[in-house]
Amino acid sequence: MSANFKDPGQRPAGSLLAQPLRMPSAGRTAAYAGLLLLGAVVGVAGALVQGAFFPAGLLLALAGAAGTFLGGARLTGTRAGAAVPVVGWLAAVVLLTTSRPEGDFVFGASLRPYLFLLGGMVVAMICATLGGGRNR
Repeated sequence: MSANFKDPGQRPAGSLLAQPLRMPSAGRTAAYAGLLLLGAVVGVAGALVQGAFFPAGLLLALAGAAGTFLGGARLTGTRAGAAVPVVGWLAAVVLLTTSRPEGDFVFGASLRPYLFLLGGMVVAMICATLGGGRNR
């Protein structure tokens, strides 16, 4: 027996990879699904706003994305809470970058859409890194 154990039947937790896989609760799964949808909605809204009112629209779109990503992290208390809306945002924005057969597209060929795309990715990275959950 090691002197580090408080209870003789207690075993050390081991590494993270050795832990059993736990499925998230139904509430957490619903929160993740809602955050995924919210991230997609914020991506579409940001794509429309950033082109309409430059530069205030770009700042508003990035602030909305940051609020969604950081809010997801705070809501769930995990970094996955910030990453799930990022996936929804990125999927919506990437789908909007493709042109349609009719010739319609949301993003024009200028610097503004690239600022929105790259700025959104930087904001997503910052929120996923800093929004690591509650302090315990």
